[in-house]
Amino acid sequence: MKEINSYDELVTVLNDGHKKLVYTMITGCSVCHADYPRIESLVTEHYIEGYWLLVDKIPEVAGQLSLFTSPVVILFNKDREYHRQARIIDFSDLSLRIEQLKQEY
Repeated sequence: MKEINSYDELVTVLNDGHKKLVYTMITGCSVCHADYPRIESLVTEHYIEGYWLLVDKIPEVAGQLSLFTSPVVILFNKDREYHRQARIIDFSDLSLRIEQLKQEY
């Protein structure tokens, strides 16, 4: 998974027309850091582009993506949000949603 370091970089990534997963977390969040390896594993397993970012490092992302908690996983189909999970991640559902996303045009 690749780290996103600025809001402009996020906009560029989201507008590239590809299907992708974006994982957002906060520095002091133990759940966020505990879930990260499982998210990384799903990205590798499903061959989907994966990105992560620290919301406290790029605060404008919280407003632009309507992030009210952490962690948040968002699947994007091209430049549109396809699926979102926040706080408690259901990894089996997320895996299913990634497979569904891969079937979309």
